[in-house]
Amino acid sequence: MTRSALISIRLLLIIALWAAPALAQNEHRHGGQEEQGKHRNPTDLKSYLEHLDSAERDQDQKPAQVIEALALKPGLAVADLGSGSGYFTRRFVEAVTADGKVYAVDVEPEMLEYVKASLERAHQPYSVEFILAGSDSPKLPTKSVDLLFVCNVVHHLENRSTYFANVIPALKPSGRVAIIDFYPDKRSGNLGFPKHHLVARDTLVAEMAKAGYRLFREHGFLPKQYFLEFVPEQAPH
Repeated sequence: MTRSALISIRLLLIIALWAAPALAQNEHRHGGQEEQGKHRNPTDLKSYLEHLDSAERDQDQKPAQVIEALALKPGLAVADLGSGSGYFTRRFVEAVTADGKVYAVDVEPEMLEYVKASLERAHQPYSVEFILAGSDSPKLPTKSVDLLFVCNVVHHLENRSTYFANVIPALKPSGRVAIIDFYPDKRSGNLGFPKHHLVARDTLVAEMAKAGYRLFREHGFLPKQYFLEFVPEQAPH
């Protein structure tokens, strides 16, 4: 699959997931299919990114609780794989402070530029490295990160076991991988999103075991998503 095809699929799938609650509200208020057809054109990347940053998303994503659960400390290095709009990237910057480091990793250059601009507008002291990833590798330096964070991205990755096996060298000795993604069976209403694109929680756990990881911790507070933390089998946790 080409990088452009991967990006197009990613945009369409994520928009469908996050747009659904707003679509339902819009239909209720206006009572017709015509309004739905006008909602969030996926060809408009700026609108898409702004939507990912909306307060509407916070209701289910619970970003403050996610950051708290990850127990991040000043000085740590975090990689945000599939950083998108920087929704979590900016929060990681605040959590690890200027003493730490954040890697914003994405396959789309415009998304990385959007994140960079948003950080500059906030006038925050930060240490962020922007990495244009390949479809088969995040291209992180060896032993560079304490945490690799992957939110709503694993269902876009092909050959996940191989992908995450290749990530292990980028983790520091006590490094971990945190993955958040949607349960295929926890859907409210019609999301317009085919189930076969999603990865079941147990399937992912098995794939990560094949990649050389074990499940370290699981959080259950997200209503529509599983939230799993993995460490390499030989990690000293």
